[in-house]
Amino acid sequence: VIGNDEAGKDFESLLGISNLSNESVIKSSSRKTTLKTRIISGSQQILRFDEEDVKPISNNEENQLLEQITYHLEQQKIDVVIFEDYNKGSITTTLIEKVVQKCNDLNIPITVDPKKINFLDYRNVTLFKPNLKELKEGLKINFDKKNIDELNNAINTLQSKIKAEIVLVTLSEMGVIIKTANNSDLIDAHIRNISDVSGAGDTVISVASLGLALKMEPKQIAKLANLAGGLVCEKVGVAPIDKEQLLHEAKNIF
Repeated sequence: VIGNDEAGKDFESLLGISNLSNESVIKSSSRKTTLKTRIISGSQQILRFDEEDVKPISNNEENQLLEQITYHLEQQKIDVVIFEDYNKGSITTTLIEKVVQKCNDLNIPITVDPKKINFLDYRNVTLFKPNLKELKEGLKINFDKKNIDELNNAINTLQSKIKAEIVLVTLSEMGVIIKTANNSDLIDAHIRNISDVSGAGDTVISVASLGLALKMEPKQIAKLANLAGGLVCEKVGVAPIDKEQLLHEAKNIF
């Protein structure tokens, strides 16, 4: 959902340049297009300020968005659906409930990169990927992240509440932990020259979703997503992963 403004026009122009469809972009006359401005010194981001409306989208906009999503789910071969939640108002409780139900009916895997507001609304999804801060805020608990038992207990609590098949928690310098009904694996972080963490979480959920669509084992998914998240932190700003570099480094860990 974008606004009918200059930033919205820029967004649609960038979609065209990248050969991406704009058919499911909903234009709103009542909200502005979210715009993030990053201040970077050398290779370090020192400040970001956002211009945005974060109130929930209107019922009409929600219905338009849901109609578009449902159409693509029913008419196209969709391998996986990602909820990338930024608490910006586009993803509502109703939207979550209906899209998850539709995906489950069609046997389409669902992955989630959550934020605080809708945290516990993502029930019956395939893979749920909070970071450590989101896990603590979402469950309203605190624990020592270095205590693996306390960490696993928190993840168990989360799984009991939302019934997710897989939980993948990013732990910053500690790597990631992935938990299914039967197993829990802690994957160490790779030593990197960190320039900018912008987009790292997005990269992790994207690569994890690809792994899920390819029916990789959970531990393999965690290893590859963890590697990809580290690689993108070496780049300044929001940057895509170089697939050849990812493939080259992945050969050393599998």
